[in-house]
Amino acid sequence: MTDRPHGVPPAELDDDTLRREMTHLHETRHDTVLGGSEDALEVHTRRMLELEAEFLRRFPSEAAPDPRRTRAGSRAEAGRPAPGSG
Repeated sequence: MTDRPHGVPPAELDDDTLRREMTHLHETRHDTVLGGSEDALEVHTRRMLELEAEFLRRFPSEAAPDPRRTRAGSRAEAGRPAPGSG
């Protein structure tokens, strides 16, 4: 496969465009996995990881997990102590 750039480097995208690009990639992921060529999947995956890394760098607080989705948060919500705290 020829190593060609695909799209604008994520660091050069403004915030709105980064969000839009990432949304579009996530919307097309399923079709790429099921019907894309091996090269298309490789390019899609590379671009997705680049965009996600840039998103995480710019917006770490938006990417933080919901406390209820962690073990400690689930236990706290259920009123159970965390292991080793009791």
